[in-house]
Amino acid sequence: MRPKKATAKRRHIRLPKGRKDQVHAQFGALCYRVRDGKLQVLLTTGRRSKAWIVPKGWPIRNSTGPESAMREAYEEAGVVGKITGGCIGAYVHLPSRFKIRLPRLVAVYPLKVRSLRTHFPETGQRKRKWFSAKKAAKKVANPELSALIAGFDPPHRPKRRG
Repeated sequence: MRPKKATAKRRHIRLPKGRKDQVHAQFGALCYRVRDGKLQVLLTTGRRSKAWIVPKGWPIRNSTGPESAMREAYEEAGVVGKITGGCIGAYVHLPSRFKIRLPRLVAVYPLKVRSLRTHFPETGQRKRKWFSAKKAAKKVANPELSALIAGFDPPHRPKRRG
């Protein structure tokens, strides 16, 4: 008998009305670690809004999406680590500080954190903090990002003995 194919959960992304032809792409990193068998997610604050978010930013010339996400995680949170898989999903971000609010579709990649630098490009401009995955999902304001965090199960996660 053949094993069943694994199927990914399908999530629908809602784009704002109007200007759907002007969606900009960004790349983000879901920074994580496993401590005592429990998943922890690193969130940072926005520079202006101080809301909890995942590191994200614009594509970097001559870099792939995962490479761009890894670079943003270093610049915004001092993360040193490794991308551990393909895109785990995407969410729409609508920046509030611009007169013309063009939506940004943020593709998110899992990044296993090896270490955190004390000094990084945006030191002093943001806060960073580890949360349980459940708490991190509640801390972020974007419901699509919250669903991504809540449904994340890292590859090769060690099973907790109990």
